[in-house]
Amino acid sequence: MDIQKIGVVGGGQMGSGIAQVCAQAGYSVVLVDVSANALSRAHDTISRSLARLVKKAALDSLQADAALERISSHTELGALADCQLVIEAATENWAIKAELFGKIAEVVSAETILASNTSSISLTRLAATVAQPQRVIGMHFMNPVPVMPLVEIIRARQTDDATFATIRALTGPLGKTPVSVNDAPGFVSNRVLMPMINEAIFCLHEGIASTEDIDAVMKLGMNHPIGPLALADLIGLDTCLAIMDVLYHELRDSKYRACPLLVQMVDAGQLGRKATRGFYGYES
Repeated sequence: MDIQKIGVVGGGQMGSGIAQVCAQAGYSVVLVDVSANALSRAHDTISRSLARLVKKAALDSLQADAALERISSHTELGALADCQLVIEAATENWAIKAELFGKIAEVVSAETILASNTSSISLTRLAATVAQPQRVIGMHFMNPVPVMPLVEIIRARQTDDATFATIRALTGPLGKTPVSVNDAPGFVSNRVLMPMINEAIFCLHEGIASTEDIDAVMKLGMNHPIGPLALADLIGLDTCLAIMDVLYHELRDSKYRACPLLVQMVDAGQLGRKATRGFYGYES
């Protein structure tokens, strides 16, 4: 399939990043969110990100302006009608994603590839919600999308070879490195990462060490570029909890139970960077 126009559903942190890298690669991008405010924030986020690339001489100003102009923003899913690929980047919630997939499938052609940026939810279950399930696939970008090179490509049980080949080939122009992963809770990235983050939260919850010292151990002792608690703040504590809940319920193993402190912080709205408070403060 010749992909020329890409739809991105969800104007949050991940959706705006995905829209940016697709536009930088020369694709026309249709960014959709039900909230006009979210779209405005996404536009500002992309503008700032492109400006940083210009400052670093990774792009010139004309390239940055052209990328921004390739992105159109809409509040109605009907704007996706002529896209050859739609990437869903909504909240990590099964019911929301399943409903969205059904609505997207109603407005695009039967040949349009339907991809999800889900970080833990079964692609096989998502594929079962639409006609032509062979066109459903997972494209799990890493955060921050414009910086991180990895894309996990997850085949649903129904995904056909043509869909997989098209998406794998697309990652090259996007400047990403594809890794093929079979459909399983959390895939590879979050099957490994989230239990580590959760265990770091347990260390804090049990008073073993402070936030700063837990992160220092992992940075200085394990050579991680960012500590697990700071990384949880970057990802969003609500997303971390959602992924842990998927692992726990799907794998039915108590080792994936979310730390009570993580649950309390999400209940309190202390979600990390996007909420100005998490394990660290971001009021400034």
